[in-house]
Amino acid sequence: MSGEPPPPYPFNQDPDRTVSFRHPAPGQAPGPYTQPYANVPQHATGPSPWQQGELGPPVPPVRKRGRGWLLAIIGAVLVVLVGGGGVYAVSLLSGGGTQPEDVLPADTLAYVRVDLDPSAGQKVALFTLARKFSATRGSFTGDDPRQALFALLRKEGGGLDQVDYARDVAPWIGDRIGFGLLAPSPGASTPDVVVAVQVTDEAKARTGLPKLDSGSGMKGLAFREGYAILAGTQQAADKYAKAAPLAGNADFADDLKAVGEPGVLSFWGDAGKIAKAVQESGASVPDSGALDMIKDARFAGALRFDSGYAELTGFTRGASFKGATDPEGVRIAGLPASTAAALSVSGLGEAFTRQWPQIKKAAEASGSGDFVSLARQSYGISLPDDLVTLLGKNITVALDEQGLDGDMPNVGAVLTTDAGKSQEIVSKIERFAAASGVVAPRTAKLAADGRLVVASSQEYAGRLAEAGTLGESETFKIAIPEAKSATAAIFVDLDKIEKYYLKDFQGQERADLQAFRAVGLSGRQSGDTTSFSLRVLFN
Repeated sequence: MSGEPPPPYPFNQDPDRTVSFRHPAPGQAPGPYTQPYANVPQHATGPSPWQQGELGPPVPPVRKRGRGWLLAIIGAVLVVLVGGGGVYAVSLLSGGGTQPEDVLPADTLAYVRVDLDPSAGQKVALFTLARKFSATRGSFTGDDPRQALFALLRKEGGGLDQVDYARDVAPWIGDRIGFGLLAPSPGASTPDVVVAVQVTDEAKARTGLPKLDSGSGMKGLAFREGYAILAGTQQAADKYAKAAPLAGNADFADDLKAVGEPGVLSFWGDAGKIAKAVQESGASVPDSGALDMIKDARFAGALRFDSGYAELTGFTRGASFKGATDPEGVRIAGLPASTAAALSVSGLGEAFTRQWPQIKKAAEASGSGDFVSLARQSYGISLPDDLVTLLGKNITVALDEQGLDGDMPNVGAVLTTDAGKSQEIVSKIERFAAASGVVAPRTAKLAADGRLVVASSQEYAGRLAEAGTLGESETFKIAIPEAKSATAAIFVDLDKIEKYYLKDFQGQERADLQAFRAVGLSGRQSGDTTSFSLRVLFN
């Protein structure tokens, strides 16, 4: 088929919408979407014990004995997540089929899945975004993106000089890869890693895979349901190929169902089991109190694309962190429309109160001394009461577009708390700073409607005290979805501040930077579930 691809499906605009990606039978039109992803708050975060990768989601550690086939595949994944100038032929816009979790072992502690053939909407959106940037606009000139990725890796020194894609890779390579992290083998101190690579021809894969291996240490090879199972030893590979699948793990299945559309990358992990495995391996771990907080915690998420933005979204469940019981929504949408950047967090006062015993205990254990007495003597501040008052129900910090080119930008904070007491505490800090010889900028204070506004000027304090219309901005609505239910949010409108950094760039670099529109990070807390959404918007 020819012509322009259809517009991408606008996933995740409404968290209550039901979405699915079903592959039609030959000759049939695509059917209705049926996969729900509104079971838990849509956006989530939490501590991840994995090493962070270039794009944010965690990836399992691999041995560093060479840049072999495993590094090549990981590199290909990273390239495809940000690249690709062409679009797949419509006949390839499929998705569906056997997933890596269907062949990886059920006792996997952490899992990352990458799909080079995701659902049609994800694929079209990904390549639409890729065409905006010079580094990726012309990467894919043929009809096989995997070949383009291979060429890029070979050019960048991936140890593939003697490998011919058409002869050694194309005859067997599939579209998906999954990484599994398992508890260390008896007597070992490092976790076991298992990799599932989708293949189209087992015999050719058996011949081709060793040509991509330049010392990765993954010497075991077995096959299962259209995947090559790779492990450190042949015994391990044979064992994993016969084990019950990860997809049958009830916790895993429930969490991935809650994530919904898996996008081009998805991840999952059992934080409690990971911590236990690390502890049993003899490695140093945090104090037992920290481990107790995550002993029942799990995390999951996905990287997804829309025609106008990329989104990393996820959640944690089961952690025993004592946050606010019922935090109110953030106040960020009520800021002035001219706001260039803002941060808003609700429930910090209550959360600090509930965590105070643990905070004090940890400080004393670390040898920090009697910091409670020190705060009173130095600043005249009573802990935890004064800090709880300052944090209040919500704290919102804003930077305005107006005044950025002046000597003093318009910056301020709105504290939803006891305004009178908060003003006294701020004054104490200011008096201490002055007595210490610290030259601090003068601030304006304005108390109104159960809020204290502290700003760089009286004029800006007055604007912050009024109801603003930032929430009506289309950029804001996309960057911070469902802002009213968010309990934490960060928003940066790059279009409003780009003139201050674009002057240092010329030509294509400048054009690439202009493609970025805004960044939004929002989080929600409900019971033992914390969720997050990180969106990068493009012009």
